[in-house]
Amino acid sequence: MIDVNELKACIVRKGLTQADVAKKLDISTKTFYDRMKKGVFGSDEIEKMIFFLDIKDPMTIFFASKVT
Repeated sequence: MIDVNELKACIVRKGLTQADVAKKLDISTKTFYDRMKKGVFGSDEIEKMIFFLDIKDPMTIFFASKVT
């Protein structure tokens, strides 16, 4: 399960919007919002986000055991 709140925080820290991230992933904004809502992304998308959001500890975001 993805820690959506922490992912959103990473996006904000980089000065990006969710629409910006959707563009970088080459998906529509609606698709990105849907995936955020469900908390599910493909492994290629996760890898891209780790790189361009410069996520230092991806395990805590993308493989969170509990999401508060």
